[in-house]
Amino acid sequence: MPVNDRYSRQILLKNIQEKGQKKLGKSSATIIGCGALGTTIANNLVRAGIGYLQVVDRDIVELNNLQRQNLFDEDDIGSSKAELIAEKLRKINSEVRIEPIADDVYYKNVERIIKNMDVIVDGTDNMLIRFLINDACVKHDIPWIYGGAIETYGITMNVIPHITPCFRCLIQDIPEAGSLPTCDTVGVLNSIPGIIGSIQSTEALKILLGKDINKGLLTYDVWPHNFNNIKIKKRDDCVCCGKHNFEFLNAKKKETMISLCGKGAVQITPVNEVKISFEELGEKLQKLGEVDFHKLVLRFKIPNYELNIFKNGRTIIIGTNDKKIAKSLYTKYIGL
Repeated sequence: MPVNDRYSRQILLKNIQEKGQKKLGKSSATIIGCGALGTTIANNLVRAGIGYLQVVDRDIVELNNLQRQNLFDEDDIGSSKAELIAEKLRKINSEVRIEPIADDVYYKNVERIIKNMDVIVDGTDNMLIRFLINDACVKHDIPWIYGGAIETYGITMNVIPHITPCFRCLIQDIPEAGSLPTCDTVGVLNSIPGIIGSIQSTEALKILLGKDINKGLLTYDVWPHNFNNIKIKKRDDCVCCGKHNFEFLNAKKKETMISLCGKGAVQITPVNEVKISFEELGEKLQKLGEVDFHKLVLRFKIPNYELNIFKNGRTIIIGTNDKKIAKSLYTKYIGL
């Protein structure tokens, strides 16, 4: 099939044309996180004719994903997201080389994952991974695009090393465990990740084509239709892009996970010790499962699992020895 047949409507665009299409065909991108944002971004980039795409995700498809993660259906429940996305996208565009990575992203593998890529796009819901991406991309001079969506609200920002502010110019340190809302605790309307993911994929195309990009922090609330583009100042004293002190990449700031042998449990200790309000966290979680707490620990029970959460953020997840499952549960219900 001639390339022009597949991309004819895109080549007509004055911002792309045939020269731009050929450039896209030689370019590469990595999407870290294959949920609602990631599936939208992957779908758009593959249909646009990017040459090589990596899709990275540690999770499997769950029933509650289908409300907003647009590449999955009921037959996919229980399957690896990364593997499944690659399989589906190859049927959409066989000309694109797609590599799935069904693994967690952490300080030991993030540099290998992003190495030699042209752009990295954030589809994750995990703040620690975003700080790792930021460290690795600034260190290796690779553009990346931050994105997030919760409730009816979304946010995205391009990070171009040496040119724009980096993620740590925006957020100086990882937020306290339990302080951030998650889709599992406050919900998400299915239209907002589609909109933010589409903006991210458009900015990725602009980066790959060498076009002017948005240099602010773009926010959008789909319910009242409020768009804002906020100017973020590049900080001369930024730990990452200013001082090149890659604390997350060098594991000076990392969470720890330990399998508790014989107990069928995993203990997770967050990056920063915090003081969790059991009253506030319990109010969020009681809508989702059984909650009981006293001075020392909050117990949160859902089918098959129990989370014992301590005030400093340390959590013991009972019901599994699998660190990936434990990390997923921690991220969903406590947030990181």
